[in-house]
Amino acid sequence: MSAENDPPLADAMRRIEDAFVEGGEGRVRAEPSQDAIRAAEALLFAGGEPISAKDLGAKLGPAVDVAAVLMKLKADYAERGVQLVETGAGWRFQSAPDLAGLFTETREAPKRLPKAAMETLAVIAYHQPVTRAEIEEIRGVSLSRGSMELLLEIGWIRPRGRRRTPGRPLTFGTTDVFLGQFGLASLDALPGKDDLKSLGLLDPRAASVIDVPRPSEDLESDEEPLSEGDDAASFFVDHMEEGE
Repeated sequence: MSAENDPPLADAMRRIEDAFVEGGEGRVRAEPSQDAIRAAEALLFAGGEPISAKDLGAKLGPAVDVAAVLMKLKADYAERGVQLVETGAGWRFQSAPDLAGLFTETREAPKRLPKAAMETLAVIAYHQPVTRAEIEEIRGVSLSRGSMELLLEIGWIRPRGRRRTPGRPLTFGTTDVFLGQFGLASLDALPGKDDLKSLGLLDPRAASVIDVPRPSEDLESDEEPLSEGDDAASFFVDHMEEGE
């Protein structure tokens, strides 16, 4: 006997089909409405700054599947002059990488960071949370005031906490500006050992004895939150001579 001739069975099959369309783990997402896609597109274009999925959902309403909307927009713009990308601060539209040459005459040429500043940035990125003394120990040289000042000024690093040790030294980490500058969605996207080898940045002979650390975005058990004012870039500069 077919389902069409058995009303209870047909009704049950329709409910099962509806459940799969509504989404969930292992299920097929319903196609987002055109109105939701257009609204999200307008918000992302008009905002100027990255917008998180949570904030986008608050604007679109609880009935909208924000993830499905973002994936649809990302696919629609994949081959266009602007693309939808995810950064540490959220989602934003930006020009396609292969069109960067169009802006060479209108964009100010970025200043090349000194080697010491780049080394300091790399240590902070991979070892965060890390203190000034720990940076010096890893690099094997004294930390110059200029390197930290420069990285703080351009907004790529920030004080993030205090170590629960005598003297309560400041710990440092990277910022969302750093993630956006290097096109990283999160710290998890930092190149690992295999990535560094494939890019020729790590000697295969040394790879077997080198461990590439994975940083943490959350406060560690030996960190305490910053007090008011501790997160200002000027705070570190003012206390550099005191051994912070």
